[in-house]
Amino acid sequence: MDPGSEWRLHRHWFDHSAIGDLLGEDFTIAHSHTLYRCLDKVLVHKRALFSYLQERWIALFGVRFDVLLDDLTSTYVESEPPGHGKRRFGDSRDTRFDCVPVVIALIVTPDGFPLAYEVLAGKTRDKTTLTDFLAKIKAQSGHADRVWIMARGIPTEESLAPMRASTPPVHDLVGTPKGRLTKLEKAFLATPWAQVREPVDVKLLEPDGEVSILARRLGRMHKERAMRRRRLKRLCQRLQELQRQEPLRDELLMKLGAAKKEAGRADHLLSLTLPEADQAVNAETFTFALNRKKRRQVRRRKGRYLLRANLCDEDPATLWTYYIQLTEVEQAFKALKGDLAIRPIFHQREDRIEAHSVVAFLADGLQVTLTQRLRVLAPGLTPHAALEKFTAIQMVDVHLPTTNGRTLILSRDTEPENDHQLLLQPLHLQLPEQPPPRITSEQLSPSA
Repeated sequence: MDPGSEWRLHRHWFDHSAIGDLLGEDFTIAHSHTLYRCLDKVLVHKRALFSYLQERWIALFGVRFDVLLDDLTSTYVESEPPGHGKRRFGDSRDTRFDCVPVVIALIVTPDGFPLAYEVLAGKTRDKTTLTDFLAKIKAQSGHADRVWIMARGIPTEESLAPMRASTPPVHDLVGTPKGRLTKLEKAFLATPWAQVREPVDVKLLEPDGEVSILARRLGRMHKERAMRRRRLKRLCQRLQELQRQEPLRDELLMKLGAAKKEAGRADHLLSLTLPEADQAVNAETFTFALNRKKRRQVRRRKGRYLLRANLCDEDPATLWTYYIQLTEVEQAFKALKGDLAIRPIFHQREDRIEAHSVVAFLADGLQVTLTQRLRVLAPGLTPHAALEKFTAIQMVDVHLPTTNGRTLILSRDTEPENDHQLLLQPLHLQLPEQPPPRITSEQLSPSA
């Protein structure tokens, strides 16, 4: 559940846990070279491991794999790039441009069960991953009438066409860049809003055998508009300060760049006039004005999402529910990077980088399994909170000196408290048996 790095497991975790007593092994089992050799052997079993997990989840929870969520993230490697393979510099989603990124493509169910993943080169573009994943899931899980839910940027027209033409057909629901909304804006204006749930309204169009859904979340819309107003107001105040300060032109450009970075996309709503190279900076040479046309356009699109799908017979509320389930992928990425410590990766070999990811994803599968069991048996309790509670149960060694110079060592568990019993019993967990006593002889001093 807490893989961290092999260095941490070797230097800290094994020595501060009872795993040696439970396994009846000494510290050599956690030697770093032993752990690396295990990594070398685990990678070839990756597909079999995930196939086994899929069968177990079906048996335990009745999990269905007819709706799949696809998204990408990245992590980074603390090693020198070899110039080939997957460790190559590219766009870092972790803003660690000093490290070599690798891309992780993940497929999960709406309940968060990881079905498959791939570690890809850091320069991999989102849109190039879909075709390979379709073939991978088809080979692992067979043919099925599946629905693929994907974030914008992953599918392209070239990859969607063969999906929809296959037998059985592959259904899709994908996020669409807001630039596509410009082409459909006039058609949407003539279509009334329909409420699918309390805070969500939708408009539907069905051009060319697919359905386009414009969704509006009122709460999100008001929040995004308020955020944009605050940033725009701060930017205007900063520009007015620069007009009064009348700095040198080069200094103005530096301060202007910092102000734009802080304002984010709000700076696109202003039209700036900058002084020429030989002009002084003042209120006449440095001016700004609000682009009202662009502001109206941005205002209309805040809190709105354009989706497209070939599920023309589905209810709009169902389609929206499908799409917001992409948050399960984001939660999986958050768990991998936070609780399960998949980053940073310190391995120097590419196969061990991938094997490290296998261990992290197996831990993620264990965490999701615990989440599902807690959801039924202890609603409201997260895996993190449950593990925190269980840290109070420890194994201690009691040293009892004897009259003949020996020491009797008794390894004993601390007694579970009432709140622990409330978790142990519903989860059908039992504490391990107490290890047998051990007797050691103390080194006698020369005077004895």
